[in-house]
Amino acid sequence: MRSTTRIVALGLAGVLLAACHHKDKDAPLAFVPADTPYVVANLDVLDDDTRKALLAQADAQLPSELTQLRATADDLAEKDPDASRLLKALIAELDGKTIESFAQNAGLNIKGHSAFYGLGLSPVVRFELVDPNAFEAFVGRLEAAYGKPFEKATLGNLNYRRHVAADVGVQVVLATVGKQAVAALLPTDAPESTLRLALGLDRPSKSIQDDDRLEKLAKAKGYQPWAIGQVDLTRLLPLAASGKDPMFNALRKTRAEAESAKTGEPVANQLQIAPSCEGEATRIASRVPSLSFGYSKLDEKHQNLRWDVALADDITKAFASLKVELPGLGADGTAPFDISLAVPVAQLRPFWSAQADAVAAKPFTCPALADLNEGFAKIGMMSQQAAVPPVGDLLGLRVALDSFEPGSNDSMPKFSGRVLVATSNPAGLVAMAQMAASGLSQLKLSNDGKVVPLPPEVTAPFGTPVWAAMSPKALALAIGPGEDAKLGDLLKAPTGDAGRLGRLNLSGEMYQAWVKAMAAKAEHIAELTASTETDDPDAAATAKANIERTRAQFESMQAQAERIKSLSGEMHMERDGLVITSQTELK
Repeated sequence: MRSTTRIVALGLAGVLLAACHHKDKDAPLAFVPADTPYVVANLDVLDDDTRKALLAQADAQLPSELTQLRATADDLAEKDPDASRLLKALIAELDGKTIESFAQNAGLNIKGHSAFYGLGLSPVVRFELVDPNAFEAFVGRLEAAYGKPFEKATLGNLNYRRHVAADVGVQVVLATVGKQAVAALLPTDAPESTLRLALGLDRPSKSIQDDDRLEKLAKAKGYQPWAIGQVDLTRLLPLAASGKDPMFNALRKTRAEAESAKTGEPVANQLQIAPSCEGEATRIASRVPSLSFGYSKLDEKHQNLRWDVALADDITKAFASLKVELPGLGADGTAPFDISLAVPVAQLRPFWSAQADAVAAKPFTCPALADLNEGFAKIGMMSQQAAVPPVGDLLGLRVALDSFEPGSNDSMPKFSGRVLVATSNPAGLVAMAQMAASGLSQLKLSNDGKVVPLPPEVTAPFGTPVWAAMSPKALALAIGPGEDAKLGDLLKAPTGDAGRLGRLNLSGEMYQAWVKAMAAKAEHIAELTASTETDDPDAAATAKANIERTRAQFESMQAQAERIKSLSGEMHMERDGLVITSQTELK
């Protein structure tokens, strides 16, 4: 009896485990080859509350986005009228609608799964639909606006659309397969087997869904399942360099034909690829094997992202345990604009020298990569020159601004804040400054953090008082009334923990001030350009239109900036590679 119960229990457990591991055989990821060089997909969909909140934010932002799209469409009107008409048709579909109503009219499933990936280097996108007929009607409206309906074609029992761009050597294919839409950019001469894989009539021998790569990546890096991306450079770079990828070859051939028409250089000569190219691309990829990213937090008030750059062991070992004595690097910034950047020259010099020496010992012979030889030679020279003080003593830099006001077109902006230079020889840096500026000759700083005002003749260009203070490993300046009282805390701020390379904090108000300053500068430049075109009515009209587009684009950017409460980010080295995170908090 006991053995029978055990067998039943084991059988039930097996059924439950099988159910837990069931995967949708028609999910977008089931069509993605396991050897794809790049992929972006969602493993799960947002909960209803978060989705509604994000849609509301997107709806509020949509008018300003459409303003930018209209400006882009106007810019394309002369260069690419077909693309301009297509973009304007898309704008018409969105104008006056919410994102949800647009999706409904287009048959898109905003609660569905999607995947963007490479069939080799050819991009393919698959996404789920709620109404295939509505999607077909949407595509028909875009075709009508484009003015060049896609060719209708059939493969097996599947009808699909096809548009050939002969001048580029590629084709766009678009199909509705069940409740999914698929679009792909393929070579014009892509074989039927490639078309069948792209459209999903055939399945890859092993899919990315089968190997659980994205699930494992999410678990290892802390990515949430709503959007995860990976670029596998060990696959992508050799494909591009070897001449084995049909998509890359089609683009190269088109370019070679255009060059041949200009110069007479035979196309065959241009298409030759040195045997060393594939191996040397693999060599580069071994240094940076992959890139990946995903949301670490996403809700109605937060949009946090993480990027991971996988690096070779010798790179990570050089920096993962490094502690840089830069005050402020060890804690989040508190000023409206606060950036700390580690620049440990003493450690960077031998590292980059070693990279330069490695390339010098084994130069790249592939013509497409030959420029790297000169580039690394320059890096080697710069690493030697960087040994000279004060650069050779540098540890890092911190800038903390408390206020920022854009100046007029002919004046400098006004700001207040603090600047800190971390260095192993702050007294030497002061001495060099005294040699460069005679007004500083009487300046006396001790390394106990005592604050000393700079002479008026030195601070005159700032239009505000400036103070200096020094510690054993840093020199700091305070610019603006009241900033001197903050120098002590600046010098005593926590230094970097192991592997920390940078931090950034930016308030929404400071971000808005910067956007406003950029808008004023861009409009001023546009007005100056327009003033030189007064003798040519057509040029004057174009210049005036450019002013209006510039103004509209920055108004759109300002509207977006007004929604941001704060932006922050950090960068550090782990044993597996470089990690960069960003946090956006919305109002």
